[in-house]
Amino acid sequence: MIALIQRVCHAQVEADGGTVGAIGAGLLVLLGIERGDTEAAAARLADKVLHYRVFADDKGKMNLNVCQSGGSLLVVSQFTLAADTDKGLRPNFSAAAPPDAAQDLYRYFCTYAARHITVATGRFGAHMQVSLQNDGPVTFLLRA
Repeated sequence: MIALIQRVCHAQVEADGGTVGAIGAGLLVLLGIERGDTEAAAARLADKVLHYRVFADDKGKMNLNVCQSGGSLLVVSQFTLAADTDKGLRPNFSAAAPPDAAQDLYRYFCTYAARHITVATGRFGAHMQVSLQNDGPVTFLLRA
């Protein structure tokens, strides 16, 4: 399981002509789910995202996590993160989890994180437009 996290001033996701999820300050989480991922992996990655210290403390050091900063999460499913790009010029998606399993784990990740913080979401499987104002920019790739 892969999470590309971006510290944002604000972010939103649109699908089918309307906004389906939006946050102010916090983290945009692009979530890639791979074959063999489990609920335990989703919980570990959610904990890592929630506790990863990427927000500045009063001394300007990255010492606070998203919960301590008062931020929110916007979680968007992105199967392309599971792509194998090692060969050729076309990505191979064989490592991505099948849609039904991926949707279940996406929901689990979001529900788990929502126990600790406000979580907005995209629409699983939809063609979405994601808008954000990256703060920093600060972007990290995390794996479970």
